[in-house]
Amino acid sequence: MSATPGVPSAELRLRRLFEQHSAAVLRYAMRHADAASAHDVVSDVFLVAWRRIREIPETPLPWLLVVARNSIKNRNRSSSRRQRLSAELAALDRAAATAAATEDIAVERASMLDALAELTAEQREALLLVAWDGLAAADAAAVVGCSRAAFEVRVHRARARLRKALAADSDSPAPHAAARTPKEALL
Repeated sequence: MSATPGVPSAELRLRRLFEQHSAAVLRYAMRHADAASAHDVVSDVFLVAWRRIREIPETPLPWLLVVARNSIKNRNRSSSRRQRLSAELAALDRAAATAAATEDIAVERASMLDALAELTAEQREALLLVAWDGLAAADAAAVVGCSRAAFEVRVHRARARLRKALAADSDSPAPHAAARTPKEALL
């Protein structure tokens, strides 16, 4: 092929390289990457070929395949880095959420301890026997040495006082008695 008027010889050589070897480079890339990446690899190969046109040997296919292999390796490294960074970011998000949850728990615990401190010793013991130790009213009454009815009144008054103390500590409404969290079980 002779040089076309107005077309530099480097451009002509690149065209010839592409026409003769792009299919082989694509086949190589398809064996090592998905279809979209394989086409990107071919683009990378011929971009490098254009930049280094004077360095391409007389038998260009092995050189082009080395460039393709390097491009695939670079893409795989980049993909691995992206996946690793994505996993690290997800772990940081989980850690931040855990830290926020831990902070919320610490604040809630401090509020609960302050509210429990406002109860009388009898009220606090009654609530803890039922909510913490999980005793039935009759069993808890036997532990403190009073009737079941007296114990239930004590628990009722303790819960009312605890709700009032917690409501004063926060702007949120007091939870109802059938709630599920440990804090709400006391109420």
